[in-house]
Amino acid sequence: MILFRLKRTAKLGIKSLWMHKLRSTLTTLGIIFGVSSVIAMLAIGEGASRQAQEQIARLGSRNVIIKTVQPPEKQDTGGQNQNSMREYGLTYDDAERFHNSIPNVEVIVPSRRMAQQASYRNRRAAIEVIGTVPWYPEIAPIQIIQGRFLGSIDMHHKQAVCVIDEKVVDELFLFDDPLGQDVKLSNDFYRVVGVVSAQNAVSPANGINNELVESKGQSGANAGNIYIPLTTIKNRFGEISFQFGGGSGRSFEKVELQEITIKVRAMEQVLATRDVLEALLDRFHKKDDYQVIVPLELLKQAKQTQRIFSIVLGSIAAISLLVGGIGIMNIMLATVSERTREIGIRRALGAKKRDIVLQFLSETLLLTFLGGILGITLGSLIPFMVTHFGRMPTVITGGSLILAFGISGAVGIVFGLYPAYRAANMDPIESLRHE
Repeated sequence: MILFRLKRTAKLGIKSLWMHKLRSTLTTLGIIFGVSSVIAMLAIGEGASRQAQEQIARLGSRNVIIKTVQPPEKQDTGGQNQNSMREYGLTYDDAERFHNSIPNVEVIVPSRRMAQQASYRNRRAAIEVIGTVPWYPEIAPIQIIQGRFLGSIDMHHKQAVCVIDEKVVDELFLFDDPLGQDVKLSNDFYRVVGVVSAQNAVSPANGINNELVESKGQSGANAGNIYIPLTTIKNRFGEISFQFGGGSGRSFEKVELQEITIKVRAMEQVLATRDVLEALLDRFHKKDDYQVIVPLELLKQAKQTQRIFSIVLGSIAAISLLVGGIGIMNIMLATVSERTREIGIRRALGAKKRDIVLQFLSETLLLTFLGGILGITLGSLIPFMVTHFGRMPTVITGGSLILAFGISGAVGIVFGLYPAYRAANMDPIESLRHE
């Protein structure tokens, strides 16, 4: 009996809405755009958050990264004189000190970085040279595609060999096989012994906020990375760089290492290791020429920021649903006024107040549910277009779809109750007299 009454009420609601197709369509648009905006905004926010979290996670949740930074000018008095030498940053002694002083260390990777131009035959590309050690892959998720990575023999004998990533292959070699070829850096040639994936060849100091990792001599927009043995880069490029000033003076800089990455045995030991490192660095570095980066902390901050970002975006999008709900209430109140005589006739024939409430509430819910379904369809299409045309990552989650559809249903109930109760509480006799 109850199912029969619900079925009959739904049919009456559909018939009533179909009689005013344009008005029903315009009313539904508010819900459609509201639902789609909720889904689209949450998808964009989730995509941006996941991209940041993936980049941070690729730095290694068990890694602690120490970077060389240029000290403040007030601490760098040597730079005020002509032909002066500025010496700052991490040193090989620091790496040895960390190895001997810090417990639970799985691996320590020192590295040197510099922007260079690489050439092969008549092709050239701006690249970043990374002088590192054979166990570098243990702290950076690089994938060997061809050949091999740097070896201990390369380090010991200061071999002129290199490993390049796919971006360098695309820039310099095109259709040539890079293995065994010689790449020119500065005035020296380096034999290519391996190729790594550019997508996964993320520097332990790249991929996160540039303000956190920016340092002198590091190029953020390069064609790719070339890895050479740390001993080779020290032997061939030295540790001193110089530049000419505005007058006749020259300034010299000596930086041994741009970066030292320490990988501990367990995530629980990361923060304790960070504290020990900072104590050691404060003791042996009189200048503020270093920066300690803990990807685990950055990951936690990114997740917290993502939650706040999702709440803000969802709230903004929910305003569209609120406006759509107000539009539905306005239309339903107008409908009640138009159908006053119909309400009187139904009450005179024995319809109860709950029947009138159910009738108008069913029409409101039909509008909102239809708008919710169409809104989900449109909302799923918008992130796809943003990703395709805007090159921005987007992620549609099942939770966002359920949330948007649930809110649309709630809007229908909340904003449909008042018109329904107003219709049910009309005086039957006055309703029959209405023209």
